[in-house]
Amino acid sequence: MDFAAMRRKMVDNQARPNGVTDLRLVAAMLDIPRERFVPPDKAALAYMDGDLLIDAGGPGKAARFLLAPMVLARLIQTADIRETDRVLDVACGTGYSSAILARLAASVIALEEDRDLAAKAVRLLARSGVGNAEVVRGALTDGWTTSAPYDVILINGAVEYIPEVLLAQVREGGRLIAVVGTAPIGKVMLYRCAVGDVSGRPIFDAAAPPLPSFVKPRTFVF
Repeated sequence: MDFAAMRRKMVDNQARPNGVTDLRLVAAMLDIPRERFVPPDKAALAYMDGDLLIDAGGPGKAARFLLAPMVLARLIQTADIRETDRVLDVACGTGYSSAILARLAASVIALEEDRDLAAKAVRLLARSGVGNAEVVRGALTDGWTTSAPYDVILINGAVEYIPEVLLAQVREGGRLIAVVGTAPIGKVMLYRCAVGDVSGRPIFDAAAPPLPSFVKPRTFVF
């Protein structure tokens, strides 16, 4: 299959028509082989306009997806990543989003809680020649305090809330970007830290697969 041509179509038909204009981001999407970061039997679907299953999950384990290319691209563009930024990529999966982010930022911490996905991310990022992204394992909702604070935190999936511990890892002047809300549609929220206070505002509507770790605890109502 001509994956290079498929990447071009992904950019021309999905990203650019939806307002993705950052030339560095476009170049990264054209260059990084998305098909490498999906299961071999799904390589032909790597550039489809939608979320792509990368792990079916199982007992006690949630299914995981790569975000739709357009949604991921708009999230990254909204985060306004600079060449000097340090980025935390929460729920990095197999590492595709981290590979894109690593082209734009100085360094990336790729956080994953699933052992198998983390191992794949390590292998695939190395195979792709990404030298400024480090894969770490831990609870997604805890972030990665060891390397905090960050200029940008990106959450790969829909969440019901943003934990305070994650917000506390945003550097002064930094940003956190995530899809907040429940299916079928959520709001992309951009949080900024200014004078020690983090506040958010909605940017656009988007759908994304939920991250079960970020489900609000249910309370009993009398």
